[in-house]
Parts: sequence; structure tokens; C-alpha cells
Amino acid sequence: MRLSKHVALVYALVAGSVTGYVFPDCEGGPLASNAICNTALDPITRATSLVKLFTVPELINNTVNRSPGVPRLGLPAYQWWSEALHGVANSPGVNFSTSGEFSYATSFPQPISMGATFDDELIKSVGGIVGMEGRAFNNYGRAGLDFWTPNINPFKDPRWGRGQETPGEDPYHLSQYVYNLVVGLQGGLDPKPYYQVVSTCKHFAGYDLEDWDGTVRYGFNAVITSQDLVEYYLPSFQSCYRDAKVGAAMCSYNAINGVPSCADPYLLQDILRDFYGFAQDRWVYSKLLYLCIVTSDCDAVQNIYSPHNYATPQQAVADALKAGTDLDCGSFYGEWLPIAYKESLITETDLRTALVHQYASLVRLGYFDPEERQPYRTYNWSSVNIPIARQLAYRAAVEGIVLLKNDGTLPLSSSIKNIALIGPWANATTQMQGNYFGVAPYLTSPVMGAMDDGYNVTYLQRKADAVIYAGGIDLTVEDEALDRYSITWPGNQLDLIAELEMIGKPLVVVQFGGGQLDDSILKGNASVNALVWAGYPGQSGGKAVFDTLSGKVAPAGRLPITQYPASYVNEIPMTNMNLRPNLTSPGRTYIWYTGMPVYEFGYGEHYTTFCYKWVRAPATSYSIQALIDGGKYAAYLDVAPFATLAVSVTNTGNRTSDYVSLLFASGMYGDAPYPNKLLVSYTRSHGIMPGTTATAELPITLGNLARADTDGNFWLYPGTYELALDTSGVLTSKFKLTGSAARLTSFPQNTMTS
Repeated sequence: MRLSKHVALVYALVAGSVTGYVFPDCEGGPLASNAICNTALDPITRATSLVKLFTVPELINNTVNRSPGVPRLGLPAYQWWSEALHGVANSPGVNFSTSGEFSYATSFPQPISMGATFDDELIKSVGGIVGMEGRAFNNYGRAGLDFWTPNINPFKDPRWGRGQETPGEDPYHLSQYVYNLVVGLQGGLDPKPYYQVVSTCKHFAGYDLEDWDGTVRYGFNAVITSQDLVEYYLPSFQSCYRDAKVGAAMCSYNAINGVPSCADPYLLQDILRDFYGFAQDRWVYSKLLYLCIVTSDCDAVQNIYSPHNYATPQQAVADALKAGTDLDCGSFYGEWLPIAYKESLITETDLRTALVHQYASLVRLGYFDPEERQPYRTYNWSSVNIPIARQLAYRAAVEGIVLLKNDGTLPLSSSIKNIALIGPWANATTQMQGNYFGVAPYLTSPVMGAMDDGYNVTYLQRKADAVIYAGGIDLTVEDEALDRYSITWPGNQLDLIAELEMIGKPLVVVQFGGGQLDDSILKGNASVNALVWAGYPGQSGGKAVFDTLSGKVAPAGRLPITQYPASYVNEIPMTNMNLRPNLTSPGRTYIWYTGMPVYEFGYGEHYTTFCYKWVRAPATSYSIQALIDGGKYAAYLDVAPFATLAVSVTNTGNRTSDYVSLLFASGMYGDAPYPNKLLVSYTRSHGIMPGTTATAELPITLGNLARADTDGNFWLYPGTYELALDTSGVLTSKFKLTGSAARLTSFPQNTMTS
């Protein structure tokens, strides 16, 4: 959506005049006698009763994000657009006060940093805190009840400016991340009777380009095969919509195979509502189904007309509404639906259906219900930035730090007292947040972190005991509407690092930013003693970094994306959506890339050493039919269990450390070409003390082992599979699947194009 850092602060200042949220009066107002206020009825019945009272102009007026409500009915205005990517954030629906209560909210690390933690329970807890703070803001009229987060488009191209908003490049990892985050945000898995807040998974689908080489996101046509769509671009959305039972979806700017996403009934109806069951299992009351909200990205409905040039303005809004886009972030519905209605391109039923979706959602949020019946309405300013929130923000920052290189310089020796802290990130504060940020309660820079750890900070390198270079990229290089053309270190940073090498002091480079840079020079240079990736670590970033460098805590994060050599950007255009390698492409992500990465997905070093043993290894052989029969009680075959394996991880060094167990599968099963490997399970073990052992439980589903055919159907194939622990395969095991291939899913086919 078109909310950049350049306008975020403006929204923060003016949002109060736009929002000023007021709850409907169901006790003495005009709505009191309407079924919308009857808490004994189901959400669909209540919403339908309300929407029946709307005139056609009132229906149209409320199809946009800045909904005016219906004053004659006592229905207040409502701003649907609130943001909370990694904390309650600046947006039209969020109004921070200038001081005092509700003047800030907890600012967690960017998702790319939280993705590096590979800690699902942490992510769920973070979601819970963000949801609680969002609810507190709403209770005092300072935010909406639905938040347009998270961004779960996979980060497949290192040039993408918004990759920082995502947890990384792996579809299984993204699926686990979004499941846990949404469950945390919404207050549980399909919680009843009330959601804490409604989360909105975006951008559905195939969106990972801003503005590159003359192609802009607003008119980009992403040509994607069904195979790549199902294996890579959609798993995180399936996890969000089907499994986590999110309350809302957002369609994206781009078209897929010629049809703009927000006007695509195949995408929004056949896949989203029918195949994923977006209309099922969560809003069932008295055998009535509620279809969750689909909102457009901001001005994406207008983009159907221009620059997609897909339809006339009135046909564009009709196509979007009929495809299932219930809410227009923008003004195009308001401008053109009256004409579409007059020309009989839409019906009154189409309009009422969209608004029933909206207001039934607000019913589930308690918008129309008595305050005293809702625990969430008790949240207030004392619910914001509570001690556990501050601890989580710090912990998330620490767990997301990745040690890429170390010759023993880290942790810094106790004899080091004077630190020369050099580089553009040395005094960084707001930069620590990345984009889609809110007002943080505090922001600790690297300088502040160093001083807090007792170091004397100097800018005279020759008087220092060690030199710390804090650099990388920030929002001037990567952001919404800002893709990169190069993945080398920008400006003269490498030249400055080379000069620092000449001093002859221990030299540590800390790399900030979301997208990776080519670290080949630093990796191969013995004068660079250590290299650390810190991402966008949030409000406690500076402290987390220096606590890690000093050894107060130990790094155990893993890269959530591949670090490619700089030449990669010349080998494949951003507009090429294909994952698999061919004569003109080296392939994308660790799954298919045929070149040599600088650092591979999942890489991360430690301050200690570990040894590993199987506690529960796979059997040597499994019958596919027996696995299918055993999964018949699962909600879906792809989530049916294959096996839960277990590995013992023993700390053989002298420092307490976490350890992330990454389990990969590979093999020549299914159709060629074969993926390099696939992440099939992971977990993070915490605080393994020297000489002690942790047991990592690693569950695998049938879907983790499946591959898609060219029609997008997932199959479990016979063959030999090899499992490997960690990127280097420190522990391996093989097993066979026997019998005939079995289809796990039947992906809907696009009858409009087939």
C-alpha cells in the first residue's frame, strides 16, 4: 500500500481527525432495536439485519476504507486501515498522541529479523503483545480493530525493497511464522466469542516487485505456473487463510497471468474462499456461514483500470466487487460503483454481500456488544509496553542476530575497554525499526548499547582496543516503492572498512538492513575478524547487538534468506517469476539456485560447539498407502503426520547458547528437475549450557515431503529420501517411501484459461 516513510509521520499527525473511533450505541441509539445488537444471534444474522437498513447510496459509501457509517442509523464512521507490521504503526487508522498516554507502542524487530530467530513460540508471543496493544489503542479511539498485517509474500529476489517486511524466502518457514503470528494477534485459533483484533494476510498473491527497470507494481503482470504458485507463492497464504483462520485477506496490486488480483474470481473465489475454506469452519452459527473480508491494497481497484488497462472504470469496480473484493482501500468504489449500479453491472445483492462481510467481522470483534461483557475492552494504557513486551522486543532482537564469520575475536575479550564505533549505523535510532514503524518508547543505538555494556566509545580508531564497523543499508536504499539494482555494499563503505583494516586492531563488521549484501570480500578477508548480520532489530537493537558482541548473550540466529554473489542480479530479471533453473536462469532461492551462494539460507555460527545424535530416527521404509490411511482423520492430508523425529543437541563448548535445528529433505523423487533440498521441520532449543543436552523434536507432515505436479496438485511420491540436519548436514538419515504415488491435494483449475 502507498504508505511510505515519507508520509507516515503526516498520518500520525492527522489521523486523529480521520479516526476518533466511537462504538455504536446499542442501548439507547437508533440501532438498539435492530438485531445487530442482539448478542444471542450469530454474526451473519446480526450483520444482515443491519445492512438491510442501508439504502443503495449508503451501501456504496461504506465500501471504502474510510467508511462514513450511516449517521441516521447511529452507525459511526470507521477507518479500516490500521497497520501493525511489528508493532502498532503509523497509518490513517492509528493516532499516536504527542505525549503521555498512547504516545508510543512496543516496536519489535522487522519480520526479516524475527524470521531469523526460527522461534515459533516467540513469534506467537510477539503477535499476542501487538494484538493486545492494538486493542488498547482501539478502546481509547486511537486505532481500528482490524490491522493490515502481516506481509507474507516470500522474499525470493534480493532486490525487493519490501523483503524486510517478510520472514524470509522459505515457504514452509513462512507458513509456520504466519500461523503463529496470526494466532497470537487474534487471541487464539478461531477464538470465540471475540477476536482480540483481526489480522489481514497480504498481498494475495505473487507480489514481490516495486519499481524495477520500468516495471511498476501497479501494472505488473506476474506470469506464474500452477506448479510454482502452489509450491512457493501460496503456502504461506494457505497456512494463514485455511489453518490459522485469519479474519481478513488483502488482494495485491499485480496481475497473475493476465488478471489483476483484486478482479480475479479464480484467485479470490476458487482458491481463497472455496479451496482454502475462507468461508468455512470459523463463522458457523446456526448453520450460517460468514465469508471473511477481502480488502484491496490501496488503489489496487483503481489500478485494474489503469495502469493494468484491464477494464473501463465502471467495469473494473464491478469485476472487483463480483470477484470478492469487499472493501476498496481508496476512493474508486465510491466514485464508480454508482455508475456500475446504474448500468446494471452490479446488483444490490452484490453490495449487501460485501457489507455483510465487513460488519459480521465487527460483530466478532465485539464492536456492537456491551463493554462489560468483553475482557478485551479492559485493555488500556497500562497494557502498552509492559515489562514482558520490552523483554520480548529485546529477546527477539537477540535471537535474530546471525553470526556469519568469527575467528575467535567474538565475544570480545574482557581486556577490551575502548571501542571505536564507526559507520553510518553507529548512532542509528529510528533506522533500527525499518519501515511500517510506529512511535517507539525508546530506541537504543549501537553507541548507546556499547556504553550500556561499559565500553568507552571513541572515534579515534588508533586509541581503541577494537574497531566495530556498523553499516549496511537502510530505507534510503530499500523500501516500499524502492527496489535495488545492486546487492553490493553501497557507497564507499567497503573502502572505509579497508582503511580500518590498516589500523591493525580487531575489526568486527555489523551489517544492518533487510536485504542481503554480497559479503564475499569481507568473508574472504582475514583482516575482518568477525561479521554479524543484525537486520532491523527494533527498539532494543543497539543493546541486543552489543550484548551479543560482548558475550552477555550468544548468537544463534540463522539467515532466513540466501546471500547471493553480486553477479546474481545480472543473471535473472526481477520480472521473471520462475523458480526452477533453465538455460537463461540459475534458479531462485536455496531450493533451486544452481550457483554458489556467499552464505546460504539457514547459515549461522555460534560461540560454542555442538554434537548431535538421533534420538528418534526415521524408519528405513514407509508404505505410502499406510501413511495416507493413517492421515484420514487429519483436517487435510497435507497436514497429516509423517513422523516426529528427535535429535539430541549437546553443547560441547564453554558458553551457554541456543541452537536452531533445521531439518532438510532431498532426493530424486517426483518429476525432474529436483530441488536441491527442502526445509521440512525446525525448532529452536534455548539456553543449552556447556556439557548439557537438549532434545529437539522435529515433526514432519506428509505435505512437507510432497511435490506439486504441473497442475498444482500435491503428490507423495515413492523414492529414496535423505534427511540432513543443519545446512552442512551434521546428521543424516535415509528412508524409502514405497508403493504408488498418492495425491494429497486437488488444486482448483482455472476454467477461464484452461
